[in-house]
Amino acid sequence: MKKKLIKMVVTEQEEELIMAIRNYVKSFPRGYPQLLYYATKLFEIMTDMPKDTEEE
Repeated sequence: MKKKLIKMVVTEQEEELIMAIRNYVKSFPRGYPQLLYYATKLFEIMTDMPKDTEEE
């Protein structure tokens, strides 16, 4: 089955996350824990929302 390719504009940080995930997938079945850790940390950094300190 062919994979559908799409083009999109991403930030450098998003591209880094995509490449980290791809590298982790390529490492299967050995699976390097460092690659999973790196991809997870990038995801956490990107999704860390600022805390709302103001109360209404």
